[in-house]
Amino acid sequence: MEKRVQDYGKEILNVVRSNVSPAVLAKRLQDFHENDLADVLQELSVVERCKLYRVLDMDTLSDIFEYTEEDDVVKYLEEMEVKKAAAILSRMETNVLADVLQQFERSKRKILIELLDDKVRHDIELITSFDDDEIGSRMTTNYIVIHENISVKEAMSQLVTQAAENDNISTIFVINDAEEFYGAIDLKDLIIARQNHPLEELIVTSYPYVYGTELIDDCIENLKDYSEDSIPVLDNDNRLLGVITSANIVDLVDDEMGEDYAKLAGLTAEEDLQEPLKESMKKRMPWLIILLGLGMVVSSVVGIFEKVVTNLPIIMCFQSLILDMAGNVGTQSLAVTIRVLMDESLTGRQKLELVLKEMKIGLCNGGVLGILSFVLIGLYIWLFKGKTLVFAYAVSGCIGFSLLLAMLISSAVGTCIPLFFKKIHIDPAVASGPLITTVNDLVAVISYYGLSWIFLIEILHL
Repeated sequence: MEKRVQDYGKEILNVVRSNVSPAVLAKRLQDFHENDLADVLQELSVVERCKLYRVLDMDTLSDIFEYTEEDDVVKYLEEMEVKKAAAILSRMETNVLADVLQQFERSKRKILIELLDDKVRHDIELITSFDDDEIGSRMTTNYIVIHENISVKEAMSQLVTQAAENDNISTIFVINDAEEFYGAIDLKDLIIARQNHPLEELIVTSYPYVYGTELIDDCIENLKDYSEDSIPVLDNDNRLLGVITSANIVDLVDDEMGEDYAKLAGLTAEEDLQEPLKESMKKRMPWLIILLGLGMVVSSVVGIFEKVVTNLPIIMCFQSLILDMAGNVGTQSLAVTIRVLMDESLTGRQKLELVLKEMKIGLCNGGVLGILSFVLIGLYIWLFKGKTLVFAYAVSGCIGFSLLLAMLISSAVGTCIPLFFKKIHIDPAVASGPLITTVNDLVAVISYYGLSWIFLIEILHL
């Protein structure tokens, strides 16, 4: 039987809209996960949300807002008194807080930053000092840190003390006397260690790390390879600045996938619903102008084969079939190639094998679909167009062979173009998608009309 995730939304709404006392309401809401509470907020009226703001403690509200879209968090915080909003923000994860603050208008953001706790304000200034494309801009300062030259008992004591403010405790990070990153200890290893056990033996000194100024695009693949809950972020002097959590990595991967999807559509970046018309046009127009030029080239090629169209107008009926299949094959090869290119260690031989493999797939699929088209289209022309059997299967044979040839070449184009762009250090995703579609149209048009001209007119004289 298929399992269904429980929807607690209605239950939460009934609890909020009940007439129980504030104490009972707060107690009942504690039984629900913060993510479920966050989902319900948008279904409540302003009065009902203000009721929750008064009933729930600030730690719970901050946890709820961390599961809420940034734009909605801003709206909810605007509904409450500014000092309480600042107190809630002070309790949020610093990387989330930094993103939320950017959504406020400058004057309100300045007021909120001034009302933040000193430590939180310092952490925000640290995170915002990094550019958006640097990994340091996505780190959090929620972590536990101890020195290397203490005992296991002292390490446990410091863990308990720091855990009051930092709940990211699964990994304890270690620094030396020079405040440089030294290694990490797994919480489980520290818990089961005896008090007289040397702390040095628990420290993993080969623990992975990144520098805050590293570009996200350059290090995201390495971060994904590790199954650690937290990866330390260092400055250029090897001092610990913060950590990238597994949740941060998931968000980064989602962002990268969104950007890659946008690039495959020929956009320079993702768009959102609130983006001004002018900005959206700016992102789309450059490639559209290039593609307009290439489209004119395709149309000119069709014009070259005007004689074919005049003598055999029936072949116009099946032009879209060839173009669509060539485009589909090229897009499939592109998707496979972009995914393979994420591996930076590919050798020249492996790239050649990839091209040959995609061409084999295109040839085999083209052969199957070509034979199918030959049989069915020939039957269609003979039965429904009133042509002779010889004429019908001569045309369908040309269509079937054109389909095979177009799919074979398109699979090669869909593989070679992104490899070429990668070679000249241009992002293959942003350059390949629309370009491959248009190039494959050109390939399909030349294959189809060229074969029709040679085979049907010059050889068979139809």
